[in-house]
Amino acid sequence: MNIPIIYEDDWFLVVDKPAGLVTIPTPRKESRTLTSVLNADLAQKAIAYRLHPCHRLDRQTSGLIIYAKGKSSQRMMMDEFRQKRVKKVYLAFVQGALAKNQGEIKTPIEGQAAVTQYRVIQKRKGFTILEARPLTGRTNQLRIHFKAIGHPILGDTKFALRREFKVKARRLCLHARALEFIHPINKKIISLRAELPKDLQEFLGIPL
Repeated sequence: MNIPIIYEDDWFLVVDKPAGLVTIPTPRKESRTLTSVLNADLAQKAIAYRLHPCHRLDRQTSGLIIYAKGKSSQRMMMDEFRQKRVKKVYLAFVQGALAKNQGEIKTPIEGQAAVTQYRVIQKRKGFTILEARPLTGRTNQLRIHFKAIGHPILGDTKFALRREFKVKARRLCLHARALEFIHPINKKIISLRAELPKDLQEFLGIPL
């Protein structure tokens, strides 16, 4: 597969994950994952190190994901995530029109605190394009939070029913658009962005 590389240095690789590919095997034990595809490419090129994911994206979510070139780099970057020092920005298309153009969702997830900030970018017929910033890293946080306020993400079949959607989408309309962090080794500020993928641009009719 042609996986776009957004950033690379001696310790980390950041790629733009396509929708439909899991990061690592789920209980279904998928043999083909983003991690296996990337490491197979390294093996084909006779590169000795292996890539280790520092976080995950859902199967149907596209966008930026950080890999470490070795376990020690992985531990350092995962600690940055645990300390909430990695800023993440997503683009989401949600059902309906939100009452406020910006806000914060604080619905707990599995008994744990969870916070998502959002800002409306554009309102369309039947749905809203917004920017979402998860301040906590709960599993499926954005999908759960927007469903909780009555505006599920278009294409979500895990936390919403198909009949709930007036606007139909072929996949989950969620894209990890931007990342910003202080590099744990060289201490530089790394700010990255992945453009909206072709399928979501086609869904909108025009690029954002």
